[in-house]
Amino acid sequence: MRFSEIRDHLAQFRVGIAGAGGLGSNCAAALARSGVGTIVFSDFDTVEPANLNRQYYFTSQVGMLKSHALKENIARINPDITVIAHAEKLDRKNIPEIFAGCDVIVEAFDRDEMKEMLLETILTTMPGTPVVIGSGLAGWGNSNAIRYRKADETIHICGDESTTADDDLPPMAPRVGLVANMQANTVVEILMKKTRDYYRL
Repeated sequence: MRFSEIRDHLAQFRVGIAGAGGLGSNCAAALARSGVGTIVFSDFDTVEPANLNRQYYFTSQVGMLKSHALKENIARINPDITVIAHAEKLDRKNIPEIFAGCDVIVEAFDRDEMKEMLLETILTTMPGTPVVIGSGLAGWGNSNAIRYRKADETIHICGDESTTADDDLPPMAPRVGLVANMQANTVVEILMKKTRDYYRL
């Protein structure tokens, strides 16, 4: 299948990304390059100098809302993509509203309690929606430990599922990028298996 055919297929779909930090911003860039038609994300935080070692932002964007900066960056990659950017903190109430109509949702949070809240909310209010989770990506090296696992029909996990980030084992661009791109690859795989009669009106 030629890339033009893949792009035309992916253009029919909408992908949600919960968080626009290291995982979310890099995953969004990969999906934009792949040709996903609509990308929806939400992040209330601003770009800080400390983010630039692993997140898809630039020094000129320090101080900007991540949602605005990422929308700007995606437009530079692929202006044909529809980007819906929210600068809201995600919670149980607004998740179903923000990600309504999404064919796949990518979890890109730092904190375990937010990951758990997102997953519980999607499972109860948006049953059947595939979720691609990032789990275990801190530090460097040990690339073979990063893997993909399908937990069930809707839950997909990318990462080593064990490494926790802290001051002595910070998240760094290479491993963050591996997991973010694995998440994007998983999204593409899910969407490429969907046929035209699935497309939402």
